[in-house]
Amino acid sequence: MKKMITKVAITSALLMAMSVSMQAKEKVYKLKLATTWGKTTVPLIDTTYEMVKLAEEMSNGRLKIRVDTASKHKAPLGILDMVKAGQYDMGHSASYYWKGKDINTLPFTSMPFGLTAPEQYAWFYHGGGLELMQKVYSKHKVLSFPGGSTGVQMGGWFRNEINSLDDLKGLKMRIPGFAGEVMAKLGVVVTNIAPGELYTSLDSKTIDALEWVGPSMDIKMGFHKIAPFYYTGWHEPASEMQFLINKRSFDKLPKDLQTILKVSMRTSAYNMYIKNYDMNITAWKNMLKDNPDIKVKTFPKVVMDEMKKSNKELRDEVSSKSPLLKEVLDSQDAYQKKAREWTKMSDYLYLKDNLK
Repeated sequence: MKKMITKVAITSALLMAMSVSMQAKEKVYKLKLATTWGKTTVPLIDTTYEMVKLAEEMSNGRLKIRVDTASKHKAPLGILDMVKAGQYDMGHSASYYWKGKDINTLPFTSMPFGLTAPEQYAWFYHGGGLELMQKVYSKHKVLSFPGGSTGVQMGGWFRNEINSLDDLKGLKMRIPGFAGEVMAKLGVVVTNIAPGELYTSLDSKTIDALEWVGPSMDIKMGFHKIAPFYYTGWHEPASEMQFLINKRSFDKLPKDLQTILKVSMRTSAYNMYIKNYDMNITAWKNMLKDNPDIKVKTFPKVVMDEMKKSNKELRDEVSSKSPLLKEVLDSQDAYQKKAREWTKMSDYLYLKDNLK
């Protein structure tokens, strides 16, 4: 009888241990993510949802992430603060939005005349960029990872052709960030207007020009119907979004879920890059159907030279005030110098010899 009781006790203990173990293995971790984007901001918002779907599927349902769009939390440019404070575990936004709070965050989106998207991805994952990004964000107690690139952004829609520096004097243009500061040095009257008011502002001549993204996102705005000159890019050659994660929330996850989360972010980020590329192809074709008179222009050399000069002056000014920013910019410059020879040999010379 004693042996029987002992066997029953042992069996019960084993079953209980197995049950506890299975429950631990099947524990569901729930996170909240806030985006800068609204539900119609494609493909940016798609990247967020794809990452969430991948994370849940690869974790067999153990990792669930709720997404709150800008219309829900009402703070599209407050993502860093909300993730930092723990109000949200994660965020999806763009690093250069925080330059007013921390100038060191600026280069992780894109810099004028800087790295192309493939060069920047190589820098992030093989050139020390990811480590520098964590170094910058560590004081905010968050982690940051690449969150999808729009590639080269176009230089903007202009009502009139730009032939000289004089054509920029007094020109009213919507162009944000560091590029706006560069243009201001050239005499442009830089303004920031809400996205919903951009079309009417350009149409009513309240502004003379504006920069948005590229065909994939510009087509919905309708700028091609009212501004005939579409200038090529210089200011954001590799506009990378970002995933933010509260460090404490990340550290609470088991190691396998941390890996799944990082793989989900990396996969969805690259998928955004190629999806946006495809969207640009289709959108540009449709833009030309709407308005076959669109003229694609590059800025004259005298203008580009002055932009580069102003850009360098501004970079030197801001980096002189922050050793950490200088470290990041120096790293990007060094990698660009190393990568550009191959970019030229591979992409540039191939296109140069094969364009018809």
